[in-house]
Amino acid sequence: MVNHTRYFSLRPITRILAVVSSATNARVVEGFLDYLRIEKGLAPLTVVAYTTDIGQFAGFLEKRKRTLLNAQRNHVREFIQQLFGNSVDGRSVGRKLSALRHLYRYLLLDKMVDHDPTLNIDSPKQWKVLPKALARDEMEGMLGWPHPVSKGKDAEALAVRDRAMLEVFYAAALRVSEIIGVKLEDLKLDLGYLLVRGKGDKERIVPLGKGAQDALSHYMKGARAVLAKGKSSPLLFLGRGGGKLTRQRVWQMVRAASVSVGRNASPHMLRHSCATHMVENGADLRTVQTILGHADISTTQVYTHLALDRLKSVYQKHHPRAKARG
Repeated sequence: MVNHTRYFSLRPITRILAVVSSATNARVVEGFLDYLRIEKGLAPLTVVAYTTDIGQFAGFLEKRKRTLLNAQRNHVREFIQQLFGNSVDGRSVGRKLSALRHLYRYLLLDKMVDHDPTLNIDSPKQWKVLPKALARDEMEGMLGWPHPVSKGKDAEALAVRDRAMLEVFYAAALRVSEIIGVKLEDLKLDLGYLLVRGKGDKERIVPLGKGAQDALSHYMKGARAVLAKGKSSPLLFLGRGGGKLTRQRVWQMVRAASVSVGRNASPHMLRHSCATHMVENGADLRTVQTILGHADISTTQVYTHLALDRLKSVYQKHHPRAKARG
């Protein structure tokens, strides 16, 4: 007769060890597994589900050179946001968050950690699902990607152009139609900004960080002329032979860059990554609204919970009465 309890208790370990490469994480997961099975007496299938969820989070942390023992609250939020971005339903996300809460209660009881990174994380049903965004390290990986993927004498020029476009997408949160329509006269490189003509011919000025300025400067010094082939064009970004870029070509370029970091990103994800990372770093929604070119602040308010999360974090750190007294 098959011992189903033993079967279900051992299978999660095999799964986790296939994903978790950190010895620290493996020890934590195995200890938690024993705690659930022996001390809590949970059903075998429940133990399987909990352990699988913890393993996913451990794998997420390892890509960021973190372990379960030094995870921070922002890592939990990024993990949940990534799940939503990958179209995981709210019920499944809620289960994973519950598993993490149980894990960190166990680690606190055993004095293996001194804080709970799941504390004050809203339940998924309270989240407004943000548009898909890349994690910061994924974005950095994409910005370092462009290299000649085409053959021929224009390959290097195309790589320089693609790098500049990725930097501008992320710096200025542009739409595809906006980036292919940017004119040379709209670029004020010496002043560090770009004039963007958005929906309804509305104009907005967006700043360009040093990364974007450097990439654009490199592009303007030679790559653009190589692509222009002696033709005159008012556009900033050119296709082969000096023609106008198509939306499809821009999508292909972004997709190729994102594959290098294990994602399948769209140009719109770069736009939302810019907004998400700004809010996470403390930018107010009015500033983000201006950069995105939203006519109504209510459109930008999808990022509100990120701003509130930042507010809570600063409050907890600095208000003298924020922490309970012993």
